[in-house]
Amino acid sequence: MTNTPFWLGGVAASMASSCTHPLDFAKVRMQTMETAPGVKKPPSILTVLRASIAESGLRSVYTGLTASWMRQMSYSLVRLGTYEAIKERLSRSGPPSTFSLIAAASFAGGLGGIVGNPADIILVRMTSDSMRPPDKRYGYSNAITGLFSLAKEEGFRGLARGLGTNTTRAVLMNASQVGSYDLFKTTLLRHSGPVFNYQLKDNLLLHVTASLLAGTFATTVCSPADVMRTRIMSSSSDASLLHVLTTSVREEGPRVLFKGWTPAFMRLGPNTVLLFVFFEVPISFLQPISERTLY
Repeated sequence: MTNTPFWLGGVAASMASSCTHPLDFAKVRMQTMETAPGVKKPPSILTVLRASIAESGLRSVYTGLTASWMRQMSYSLVRLGTYEAIKERLSRSGPPSTFSLIAAASFAGGLGGIVGNPADIILVRMTSDSMRPPDKRYGYSNAITGLFSLAKEEGFRGLARGLGTNTTRAVLMNASQVGSYDLFKTTLLRHSGPVFNYQLKDNLLLHVTASLLAGTFATTVCSPADVMRTRIMSSSSDASLLHVLTTSVREEGPRVLFKGWTPAFMRLGPNTVLLFVFFEVPISFLQPISERTLY
């Protein structure tokens, strides 16, 4: 069996993120934007993107792209690489159970969340910076200068801001996205014939279908943690998760936990599809279909 290169997940995620970054940009802005009292309908993703383009030009929706690349080459590289390594070890003694795969995905996700936390902070701050008052903006020109500035001005506490929430989200994300992708792929391979009278094969159609289902599931599961993580990281105060959570729910209602779900899905859905397509294609050249670990 040919081992999957550890770096492949990070590269695939970076390629996917390059295509969907404007949607991530809009999602972060919608999550950090507080809804004014009496306003029932928050701005849509198109409204956010149009406003940014009108104010600062088309390039503005790619603000924070370098931070996105840094995030994928830390967070996604570790979470996907670790998961694949564990899955390949588990498969040596036979097909691993669903519980084992979910546990492996959760562990790998948590590890990725810890490693990628500083890049996540830079990404959130860069994409939401222009919404802050001029005297309170961070002014990071790119991810590298932002990282050095964060470490210098806020130290370890700054680098670890929102770590608990981010790690929780990363665990949920990897289990619900990567773990469910394997589950959906296996289920579709085994049962598509009897259900749809058409037997799916291990090809592009299967990858797109399974990844779209995984993206929908992951968006819903991760939404509450994602909203809280974004609000904590964008803030310069040391407010606790409990304080941010209770304040947000009290002032904006329980629906705030799913604020930005549509742009989150519009970003995560295509991103998940592109991620696994970019991830699976190289594997198809590295491994014959008879040797792949499909469970």
